[in-house]
Amino acid sequence: MPTPSTPTPPDIRVRRMSFDTSLASVPRHFAYDGDIVASHVAACLSAVFPDGEDYFVRSVRRFRDQVKGSSLEHPVNGFIGQEAVHGREHRAFNRRLSELGYPTRLIERLTERGLALADKVLSPKVNLAATAAAEHYTATLAELLLAEDGFRHLFGDQRVLDLFLWHALEEAEHKAVAFDVYRAVGGSERMRRRVMTGMNIGFIGGITVAVLVSLAGDPAAYNPLRLIPSVVRFLRSPVISRKVWRAIREYAREGFHPDDHDAVELLAAWREQLFGTDGSLKDRMAGVA
Repeated sequence: MPTPSTPTPPDIRVRRMSFDTSLASVPRHFAYDGDIVASHVAACLSAVFPDGEDYFVRSVRRFRDQVKGSSLEHPVNGFIGQEAVHGREHRAFNRRLSELGYPTRLIERLTERGLALADKVLSPKVNLAATAAAEHYTATLAELLLAEDGFRHLFGDQRVLDLFLWHALEEAEHKAVAFDVYRAVGGSERMRRRVMTGMNIGFIGGITVAVLVSLAGDPAAYNPLRLIPSVVRFLRSPVISRKVWRAIREYAREGFHPDDHDAVELLAAWREQLFGTDGSLKDRMAGVA
């Protein structure tokens, strides 16, 4: 059985978090200065997370027995635990977003059905390759959020930012797990790269459609004095910069590994800031597994 060329971090902690109370009073346009587009993009990302996380867990869990007793056993358990908590907390946020008029229930339902179809028609190994590809997207955006003040500034509401910072930290912590499991069970480079091509189309296209549908249901989006400046700000934001696209495209490189991008110091700094002695999110944590 092939083994990963780069070891997965041995300590992936499952933090039992609770954000639902703090998110219960989030306003409709929670992004900085009431920004419309940034609010809808964040809302649509949150809407796809719960069922996406469930799919990731299913895809990795199918191969858990094949890595049992190896160096991947503990990281896989940590990955599954972290993703389960992510899904739960984003469902709570999505309920609040639905109350505010966002189409999160529709997006969740369509995401669930689409991923159930993928489970049905694709092989377990292709689904695992899709999970590894999607994890590269989430890790790239996560590390951008942790590293770039300009990205964090877009969120505006601290309560929403807290949710995404915690999620980003853990996505970056376990970014290599699905990839390493895929390699360990004999996944090919050719399949990995071909699946990522499909992911580039599916993820970007799906989120774009979701945001447009979400905006179409928002009366504020029909005010050009609010919408046009919001679109311009988003197009100039770090989220869709060349730097991000270059990082995404790195996945297609022969021999790529998620840990090629070293984020050890970045993650250590954010663990301390969020969960250290005076961590800003310690009061949201019910426990650690």
